[in-house]
Amino acid sequence: MDEELKCPVCGSLFKDPILLPCSHNVCLACARNIIVQTPEGETPPQNRASGNSDYDYLDMDKMSMYSETDSGYGSYTPCLKSPNGIRVFPPTLVHRHCSITCPLCHRSVSLDERGLRGFPRNRLLEAIVSRYQQNRSANVKCQLCDRNPVDATVMCEQCDVFYCTPCQQRCHPSRGPLAKHRLLPPTQSPAAGSLQMPAGTIRKQGTCADHDMENFSMYCVNCKTPVCMKCLEGGKHGSHDLKPLAAMWKQHKCQLSQALNGVSDKAKDAKEFLMQLKNMLQQIQENGVEFEACLVAQCDALIEALTRQKAKLLTKVTKEREYKLKVVRDQITHCTMKLRQTTGMMEYCLEVIKENDPSGFLQISDALIKRVTSSQDQWVKGALEPKVGPEFDLTLNTDPLLQTILQLDFVQSKVESATVPPAPLLQLEKCCTRNNSATLAWRVTVPPNNPIEGYILELDDGNGGQYREVYVGKETVCTVDGLHFNSSYNARVKAYNSTGVGPYSKTVVLKTSDVAWFTFDPTSAHRDIMLTNENRTVSCNSYDDRVVLGTAAFSKGVHYWELRVDRYDNHPDPAFGVARINTMKDMMLGKDDKAWAMYVDNNRSWFMHNNSHTNRAEGGISKGATVGILLDLNKYTLTFFINKEQHGPVAFENLEGVFMPAVSINRNVQVTLLTGMEVPKNIKQQ
Repeated sequence: MDEELKCPVCGSLFKDPILLPCSHNVCLACARNIIVQTPEGETPPQNRASGNSDYDYLDMDKMSMYSETDSGYGSYTPCLKSPNGIRVFPPTLVHRHCSITCPLCHRSVSLDERGLRGFPRNRLLEAIVSRYQQNRSANVKCQLCDRNPVDATVMCEQCDVFYCTPCQQRCHPSRGPLAKHRLLPPTQSPAAGSLQMPAGTIRKQGTCADHDMENFSMYCVNCKTPVCMKCLEGGKHGSHDLKPLAAMWKQHKCQLSQALNGVSDKAKDAKEFLMQLKNMLQQIQENGVEFEACLVAQCDALIEALTRQKAKLLTKVTKEREYKLKVVRDQITHCTMKLRQTTGMMEYCLEVIKENDPSGFLQISDALIKRVTSSQDQWVKGALEPKVGPEFDLTLNTDPLLQTILQLDFVQSKVESATVPPAPLLQLEKCCTRNNSATLAWRVTVPPNNPIEGYILELDDGNGGQYREVYVGKETVCTVDGLHFNSSYNARVKAYNSTGVGPYSKTVVLKTSDVAWFTFDPTSAHRDIMLTNENRTVSCNSYDDRVVLGTAAFSKGVHYWELRVDRYDNHPDPAFGVARINTMKDMMLGKDDKAWAMYVDNNRSWFMHNNSHTNRAEGGISKGATVGILLDLNKYTLTFFINKEQHGPVAFENLEGVFMPAVSINRNVQVTLLTGMEVPKNIKQQ
């Protein structure tokens, strides 16, 4: 209430307050300081912008143009600003052509011949200020002391009682049912702030400003002011609506009380709202701590998963390194042994050449020449090339994961105008498998307010392991190739839009074929290769050996297929086996390190890899014969058959990776591919 009782000019409690026509109050002395003179005939401005702190209606530069002699007015030298920032001017003794401007609303009003006496004194405000000063200066006493009450130290807002410290500890303990009561300092309590009328105070009857000896008896509704009987006799209010002063006093008191009740309800609501905001501060603090802990846990889980995956990748790198080191060490050992043998033979031949016995030389020269020639054939181009390169055939693409991490953000799922897509519905009637390929189709109801941007299809590894993304795009049908044969895959799909990624669909199980059905691949064949019979029969128009691969790629499981010899002229030696997709196509299969094969003529056969010939076996092929290839990737072995019988021992072991059926022929041979066959039962155990 202090601000209501302070003058806007001097900033102190009102002293002899007068009531301006705008209903604002100023001290009588302050009113004298803010009176200004106006040139004769000019009307003072009625409304001014409330945003200005100074009286910009007074053009000081313009007024300075008038001298004291030609204008008749005194100088307008302003004094310092008041404590409330209001500029005041020296008082004047002449009220003719003077005006006063309200320091709060900046409305100006001209003074008549009565000057400031024309404004009524606010006796109620003056009385309230007087009581306020008396109550503020008096000490509030404890209401529970038996004798000689001492000064109160606290006031209970609920009990409405002032306590000194001993009485408060005795009668109003801080524990128990009274613990929730609010204790205030006496100077802040409502009781201390309420202005009590001193006992024996006699209210003074209000007197008319125009008629000093007359008391107010009526109220003019039109002028909104009390009037006396002489005012009525003068005729000024003769035609106005007049009411008894006591009746209007009671009526306005009732209206003010009703208005205060409404304001009190709003203040109560504001107080409750303030408590709600204070409670919300605590809730926000607690929720923030909880949310931070949840976020840290989620990020730690991602880091832990990345650490586990890092360990797996490092294991693969170690395995690849050990494999390359083993291959290179074996090649060094093999080459060193052959080089030692060749060097010894060369030294022996040089010693033989030094001998001068013609007959003795001719006895062994033919055999030596054949040995030297055969030794030279061992050092072909492929034998002097490393079987593996120093580079690692491993590529780790972290760009999608890094992009996902950079886009990691909170999803505002509570906003109705932006929602993630619903779970797609897999259309089982359109989902199918063929060989080692799987086709999936799905549909989803598109949200009208946030369209779908794409879909993510995921499959596991066929062994119930972790899911991996196999397709990301806008299509609703997708075919996945290169799966394992005789395996069951779990598939699921989810949609995403600008808001985020939606939930997964239901999981569907897809089983690939037990055995492989495939043909020769014209895109991987040498240009001299000719394919017929829907790419199942192959022939060649060159006398040199040319390679063609199958359309299937195997990395898991047991697979068997056969090649039937349709034409066999002039005893050629075709080769049958498996190869990597990048094997050489212009030489016999097995000449490089990317193919594993058996080449065979009409009498015998050899196993060959990286131009190394091993395991010569008797028995050949002719027109109408069949050559079978058994690739067992569970045991990592390759075995050959001729006419349904196993030919020789297990040809190759420790086969890992992806292999494709392969064959090399020249123009003297034509073969037909037979697939989808059961594994032979008559396999020799090692």
